[in-house]
Amino acid sequence: ALAAKITHVPSMYLSELDGPNKGCRQAAIDGHKEIGRRCRELGVDTIVVFDVHWLVNSEYHINCGPQFSGCYTSNELPHFIKNLPYAYPGNPELGHLIANVANEMGVATRAHSDTTLELEYGTLVPMRYMNEDQHFKVVSVSGWCVWHDLPTSVKFGQAVRKAIEEHYDGTVAILASGSLSHHFAENGTAPQFM
Repeated sequence: ALAAKITHVPSMYLSELDGPNKGCRQAAIDGHKEIGRRCRELGVDTIVVFDVHWLVNSEYHINCGPQFSGCYTSNELPHFIKNLPYAYPGNPELGHLIANVANEMGVATRAHSDTTLELEYGTLVPMRYMNEDQHFKVVSVSGWCVWHDLPTSVKFGQAVRKAIEEHYDGTVAILASGSLSHHFAENGTAPQFM
């Protein structure tokens, strides 16, 4: 029903907290809330997030546990995102449908529903603002595939669409979570790019 390329910049969470950066990312937060509103209006039941903070080295992976909950601190930027509570329902059915179709199309893919895999902040940050009431089920797809080639990734994307359109009895939104370059400010220069 909806597809979007979105930010997950960790300063969105920092923007909520009292301090010198309070409010610095309010426009991005408001944009995420608007996407959530549009998804509700379109009858979306599940949001699939391609998360570039979930790094994998082999095959394509789908985190489709039945329930996600915990308290997250980023190991990458622990001073930006720390002690972030979260709880969202998952969608094992959709995750396995996507993996089955991808495998049928020749793309080695694994769906993980019986797992202790946690969500990464490329999923957690947008869900905080789009899905704070746990309205949507969440499926997270590893979006940082270090040793994968582009044509195979394209085929995987085609498999995701085919699984949703031809096999899933529901309505889905797809989010690509991450900047195109994903280039961070050089060490020591982050404050000037806040």
